[in-house]
Amino acid sequence: MAALKLGEGLKNILLAGVGAVATTAEKSKEIVDQLVEKGELTVEQGKVMNEELKRNLKEKVKDNVTVVVKEDEVDADTVVARMDSMSPEELQAIKDKLAHLEAKDAEDAETAE
Repeated sequence: MAALKLGEGLKNILLAGVGAVATTAEKSKEIVDQLVEKGELTVEQGKVMNEELKRNLKEKVKDNVTVVVKEDEVDADTVVARMDSMSPEELQAIKDKLAHLEAKDAEDAETAE
């Protein structure tokens, strides 16, 4: 009878061990699933926050940035009108540039002939 009780005791210990392993596996799976779920939520929250930041940035830029388009072309009348307010050094620089352009045009005309 003692041998029977010893065998049942060993059987119970073995079943308890198997039960503990099964329970541990189930709990660890639950914990892993919870962590994955939290991670996915965190990624989704990050995406939402990123979109919100983009939208806020666009609104701030739209509200605070003014785009000014400046034309590069200036006609001769504008240049002549501005010459009245130029310093002697600026006028001399224009004269030098005109002399250089006239010399280049004359040189190009001679080369073309």
